[in-house]
Amino acid sequence: MKAVIQRVSRARVEVHGKVVGQIAGGLLVLLGMMHGDTEKDADWLVEKITKLRIFEDDEGKMNLSVEDIGGGILVVSQFTLYADCKKGTRPSFIDAARPDVAEPLYNYVVQRFIDTGFHTETGEFGAKMEIDFVNDGPVTIVLDS
Repeated sequence: MKAVIQRVSRARVEVHGKVVGQIAGGLLVLLGMMHGDTEKDADWLVEKITKLRIFEDDEGKMNLSVEDIGGGILVVSQFTLYADCKKGTRPSFIDAARPDVAEPLYNYVVQRFIDTGFHTETGEFGAKMEIDFVNDGPVTIVLDS
């Protein structure tokens, strides 16, 4: 499981021109699943993301987590995180989990964020989405379970 986490001051995702998820501030999480990923990987990722100290404290140091600042989490599925570009110029997505495996894991991750008490919004799994966000910092972290 791979996540690209961006600290944002705002983020929203649209499908067919309609906003389906948005947060005022917190974390935009682009999430990709690969073959062999499990709920154990998802649990580790959720725990790590919620505890990452990537928000600034009063002294300007990155000492606060999304929980500490009361931020939201916008989770968007993105199988292209597993693009293999080693050969040729057209990416291969052979390592990405098939939708029948990836979607339940994606939903599991979203539910874990919700169960942990975070304001959690989502994109629409498998849809063509437009994401609009302001990366705060910029701060972007890549996690791989």
